[in-house]
This record gives sequence, structure tokens and C-alpha cells, in this order.
Amino acid sequence: MRTAPTHQQSNERADRHQPAGGVARTTPLMSLDRVPWRDIQDSTGCAAAIPLLLNGVAWGDAETSRAALGDLRRRICQYGFVVEQATAATVPFLWELAQLPHVTCRAEIIQLLKSIADARQWESTAAVYPKLLNHRENHVVWERKARQAVRDRRGALRRLMADDDTEIAHATRELARTLGE
Repeated sequence: MRTAPTHQQSNERADRHQPAGGVARTTPLMSLDRVPWRDIQDSTGCAAAIPLLLNGVAWGDAETSRAALGDLRRRICQYGFVVEQATAATVPFLWELAQLPHVTCRAEIIQLLKSIADARQWESTAAVYPKLLNHRENHVVWERKARQAVRDRRGALRRLMADDDTEIAHATRELARTLGE
């Protein structure tokens, strides 16, 4: 079993474009290719489709973005509480997208982050059935890494809570409560 990197900086070395007006723009999702998506699993098996879904969320119109996010949710946080190996690797990109004003489903992304932060399905099951910890694919570790990945980016909470969009601000307050902030 190969474990996905969890402390992946999704915006490191982002391309900075300097338009004529002098305003720098960061290109989102520049580090997607640094994750070995083909070597890790989501709920469907190989996680190779996750970059395409993240790009759909980032650049799609409202309908496309929501559909891509729905598919992504099923792959990394199935049923709203079952995380997968690819979840922790995906979280930094979700944080990045939640902060981009052009992304149309930011509140839903924050709600997904909250679901991941709340996830304790495997840990709860292992408490009753400890043999689960001996499996080759350790879902409890995946779950803990996913929760930690959400906590690692909580520095964005204040900015998102102050967002003019009340739905985003509300979803962020809920996430902050889950994280104990």
C-alpha cells in the first residue's frame, strides 16, 4: 500500500501572471501533478480522475462545478463520512478552491471539508473491531490523515468567515466549530 502525501502544498510555485494593469494572478491547482493519483485509491479504485474533477470544480460553470464536486465527494468522502486513501491528498486543493472567488460552489466545498473533518467511521469501527487495524490498507490511518489535512489549512478560516457571501461564511463557521476554532 502506498500512502498519499498529506502535507501537499497545492499552491507552491504557482504561476504568477502580471497583466498590463499590474495585478498578479495565481493560477490554481498548479501542484496537481505532484500527487501520484494513479498510485492511490478513491472509492472507485484508482484516483486518477480526481485532477479532472478538481479542474471541473475550478473552471466549470455552476452546473458543471456542482456535478464535478458531487462526483468528487462520492470518491473521497462517500456517504458524507467514509474517507479514502486519496482524501488527504485532495484536501489542500479543496482549501485552495474554497478561497477562489470565481469558483461557483465554494460553500459546498467548505461543507465537504467539514464532512472530512468529522469523519470517524473507520476509527469508530476499529475501536470495536481492532483487527481492522491489521489490514494491509489501513483505513483508520487514511481517516486520521484526512482530518489532519483539513486542520493543517485552517488558517484560511478567518478570511472565509468574513466572506460577503453569507452561505460561505455560515459553512465556514460550521467548519470552524468542527475544528474547535
